[in-house]
Amino acid sequence: MTTRSALPGRETDTTQSALAFAWLEVTGFCNLKCTHCYAGSSPQGTHGTMTAADWKNCIDQLAAMGTQNVQFIGGEPTLYPHLADLIGHAARAGVMVEVFSNLTHVSDELWAAFAEYRVRLATSYYSDTAEEHDAVTVRPGSHRRTRANIRRAQELGLRLRGAVISALPDQRAEDAFRDLTDLGLTAVGGDHTRAIGRASKGARPTVADLCGQCAQGKLAIGPDGDVWPCVIGRFISMGNVLTSPLKDIWAGSATRRARAEIEAVHRPQPAQSCTPPQCLPWCGPCSPCAPDAEATIEVSGQIGS
Repeated sequence: MTTRSALPGRETDTTQSALAFAWLEVTGFCNLKCTHCYAGSSPQGTHGTMTAADWKNCIDQLAAMGTQNVQFIGGEPTLYPHLADLIGHAARAGVMVEVFSNLTHVSDELWAAFAEYRVRLATSYYSDTAEEHDAVTVRPGSHRRTRANIRRAQELGLRLRGAVISALPDQRAEDAFRDLTDLGLTAVGGDHTRAIGRASKGARPTVADLCGQCAQGKLAIGPDGDVWPCVIGRFISMGNVLTSPLKDIWAGSATRRARAEIEAVHRPQPAQSCTPPQCLPWCGPCSPCAPDAEATIEVSGQIGS
């Protein structure tokens, strides 16, 4: 069924469409406390109420729906005790895996799983100087550890992309971009801070803070089973996987309302060309996020307030 969109002269298919990609936010716990964290993650966060069995059930449902790509995210997903098991489960289900990590805490078990299943990795990076990077993460030594594990991933032949987020005034973001490319990364994205989570400083988030492509071929599932249009759009609820099948949520009225609400704000203007850290460089105006894309973006003009 095709229904009229919120804007005149525009038809929108609000029935179930293909779900190409899903963020799986397996934990709200993080060893860092980044000043701009959209999820508000910290060492005080928890793994939520979703069990490993619940996450496997979600992965099975996604595979049955034809979803080809998932990204494990947090919090810090490498601190989730069942991540290696979930990676293997997704890979065996035929779903490609990316892990978005701060790369400060990776166990030998996880490196083995990354190598066995050829997991793709992504990481945030804030400066070419340890002092400035660590000021964003609020964790001394995080810059050194991230750089060391970037090299470890490269030694294992793993595919790795980076994201430079402008979170401080006069931040050395351009230098961070050059530092990542000097390290050998060929896919590097950039974005300014989004007024979500800790970066909002208490302000209520709005649809205008989103890129405009949320719930278009993608969704996010949180640590308590909540389903959102994307990880940035966590203030918009589409359902909960602990109470409803994922296919019903994806085809349901709450998801259609979310799409309409987002479209009403972002159309007819084109969606922002943004690359939040959990997204691929080309995520935004045209396509849903999917970690199997090959793309590079210049940071110039993309980062800043």
